[in-house]
Amino acid sequence: MADADYLTTNRALWDDRVPVHLDSDFYDLAGFRAGGQTLREFETAEVGEVDGRSLVHLQCHFGLDTLSWARRGARVTGLDFSGKAIDAAREVAQEAGLPARFVAADVYDAVSVLGETYDIVYTGLGSLCWLPDVGRWARTVAELLRPGGFLYLAEFHPFADVLDEDEGRTVTYDYFAEGPQVWEDNDSTYADREARVQHARSVEFAHGLGEVVTALLDAGLRLDFLHEHDFTLWQRFAVLERHGVAYRLPAGRPRVPLLYSLRATRPQ
Repeated sequence: MADADYLTTNRALWDDRVPVHLDSDFYDLAGFRAGGQTLREFETAEVGEVDGRSLVHLQCHFGLDTLSWARRGARVTGLDFSGKAIDAAREVAQEAGLPARFVAADVYDAVSVLGETYDIVYTGLGSLCWLPDVGRWARTVAELLRPGGFLYLAEFHPFADVLDEDEGRTVTYDYFAEGPQVWEDNDSTYADREARVQHARSVEFAHGLGEVVTALLDAGLRLDFLHEHDFTLWQRFAVLERHGVAYRLPAGRPRVPLLYSLRATRPQ
C-alpha cells in the first residue's frame, strides 16, 4: 500500500475523532483546563524529572499528554498528522496558559519539519500500529535526540492484540502478521463507544516487541529498560475490571502483559 493511501485513510479517521474526543469524559478536557493532568503514574516515575528539559511528543493527538509534561516544567513540542488535532491542541494550550509548540506533520517528516533536537522523545499508547515501518520510526527518533537524550515509549503490548476481544482467553489473531491490516468497521472510538464517526476505515500495522527493540538498537540507541505491565488503560476486553485508571484481569485469572514501557538513550 502506498504511503499516501494509508495516510489519507487514517488521517480522515482521526480528523473525525477529534471533536468526539474533545467532548468525551474519557479525555475530561474540563478537568484538564481546571489544572488536571493526563499522565499515568508509572510514566512520570519512569521518565523522572523534566523541569527545564526539552521534550517532543510524537503522534500527540490534541496534546493533553504533551501539555501535561509542560505542567511539569518541560519545554514541549507536539507533532501529529491530523491538522484538526493540532488546531485543537493549540487552542487548549492557549486556554490553559501553557507554552507549547504544535506542528502538523507526518511522524516520518519530524526531523526536517521540526528542525531541532531534544532531551526527550515521548510517544506511545496506540501510536506504533499506525506506522508501516518501525525501523524508519526508530531512526527518526534517534535523529531527534541530543547525545545523552532518551526515548520514552509506553505502548499497548502486542501480545494483547492476538487475543479475542471478549474474554481475552483465545489466540485469535496472528502475532507475526505482516503488511497493512485494513479494518472497515472502526466507526466508534475508545473515548466514546456510543459516538459514531463518518470515516470508519483504518489501515494498521502489527509490530512485535522484538521488532521494536531491535529497531531501536539498530538505530544506535542503548536500551535502558523494558518493563511489561499486567494492566491497560481502557476496556480492552469485556472481562477486565477497573481499578482507578487501570484495567486488570479478575483476581485468579492468569495474567498476561497488556502494556509495556521502555527507555532508550542516544549515547554521548
